[in-house]
Amino acid sequence: GMLFAGDCLDLMATMRSDSFDCVFADPPFNIGKDYKNGYNDRQSKEDYFSWCFSWIHECGRILKPGGAFFLYAIPEIAVRFAAEMHQTLLFRHWIALSMKGTFPRGKKLYPAHYALLYYTKGEPKTFNRLRLPIPTCRHCGKDLKDYGGHRDKLNPAGINLTDFWDDTSPNRHRKFKVRPGVNELKLMIPERAISISTEPGDLVFDPFGGGGSTYQAAENLHRNWVGAELFDCQHIARRLEENFPISCAQEPPTSVFECFTCNEDHSNPLLRRLERKSV
Repeated sequence: GMLFAGDCLDLMATMRSDSFDCVFADPPFNIGKDYKNGYNDRQSKEDYFSWCFSWIHECGRILKPGGAFFLYAIPEIAVRFAAEMHQTLLFRHWIALSMKGTFPRGKKLYPAHYALLYYTKGEPKTFNRLRLPIPTCRHCGKDLKDYGGHRDKLNPAGINLTDFWDDTSPNRHRKFKVRPGVNELKLMIPERAISISTEPGDLVFDPFGGGGSTYQAAENLHRNWVGAELFDCQHIARRLEENFPISCAQEPPTSVFECFTCNEDHSNPLLRRLERKSV
């Protein structure tokens, strides 16, 4: 894969249309958190959504026909994102990720989930049905449900994954977001999204590198990837080098370079790869 230090909009401007099999985005939520890196997470709603709609549009443009776009957000902003995505993409699921340990605030219900929007560019090119192990009691080992007396008819490979994920809880947002590790997206989330929508060798893009979870998930699943991060790229580089020392020494495949209109013009500082080059 290839990781670029810079603004994702500038990077996507250099990309060809219809290049990626999957896009996974976990953007800032504009909820006033202190990132301690100069990023302003307290913009006006108008400015914030104008910016978001710009990169959402670009993500849709670079997605291949049949490709998948996953967007992770809190419900309050996910509804606005969904309305924008609806204009050009095909709705597949609003995946709810159970959020534990929260409490009601003001005149609102108890917040219990984050949203993972799942859209495709037309009919999906790839859809892999995932299965989970049949849940059992951690104390006695017996099944937690009787399945209406039809336990023997269940697929031995497990039960179908639904659009409600209660086995992985999002990290709650803290007042200060200082990486490494704080609010890092749990690896299982991008791993499932990538597994559902791609095959080995496909190309994945994440415009907001964050802690690097999407890139590690892509490596685990043998997918190629391209990413951008405006601030702490070195934390991502260290994480990947620790987990994939052999891959880090290799050049990305030709398909990764082909997604750029300029074939990585080395005179362009935006398109200089990091010191570690690739994963």
